[in-house]
Amino acid sequence: MLTLALDTATRVCSVAVVREQEILAAYDVTMGLTHSESLLPQIDQLFSRTGLAKTDIEKIAVSIGPGSFTGLRIGLAAAEAMAYAWHCAICGVNTLKALAYNLPVSGVALLPLLDAQKGNYYRGCYTWQDGKLKEVQAIAIVSGRQLLEEAAACKLPVQLLGECSKLASLTLPENVLLAPAQVRMPKASSVALASQDPACVQGEDLFHLAPYYLRQSEAEVLWQKRHAR
Repeated sequence: MLTLALDTATRVCSVAVVREQEILAAYDVTMGLTHSESLLPQIDQLFSRTGLAKTDIEKIAVSIGPGSFTGLRIGLAAAEAMAYAWHCAICGVNTLKALAYNLPVSGVALLPLLDAQKGNYYRGCYTWQDGKLKEVQAIAIVSGRQLLEEAAACKLPVQLLGECSKLASLTLPENVLLAPAQVRMPKASSVALASQDPACVQGEDLFHLAPYYLRQSEAEVLWQKRHAR
């Protein structure tokens, strides 16, 4: 199946075209234009470089969070619009789960992290066993201290993925390392590969997918404070 994948959950704007397990093309931008400005031109570049037609796409896979509230909405809106226009399937993929596909190695615990603000992190925990990704702990919001305590207690070597660079300034437990920079941040190609898992949210109704925020936005919190009685 030919899949167009999008990931706009972080500062990285990433798009890719994948056929089964083969990555045909990928385009990752980490600085410069905003996602609303760069996403569609990046997609056009993919089609131009690969010679594929939009009608060749059979499925669109999109990262649905957690992550940047604005970024997630941009990616999901674009995915739904394209799936509707091109008459293809759509699939929502958890951002943290997709990050674990960046490093498909056994014998280690993978902790994908995204910044949840105020010193907190969205944290997933996965291992690879017999070529399949297994969730070890449910996704949660944890403090940096709690995160490192959990990692130190792990019996396996731990690799931190995602937005974990701030932790580099701290004293990490002996069993904890930051993953190499080239596999640390979100990749649309990993979203495409993760979308092949039957557990991913498939979109029979094109517009049923919703961002997975896990917490309220700062605007929502501020509004509630101002209108509290």
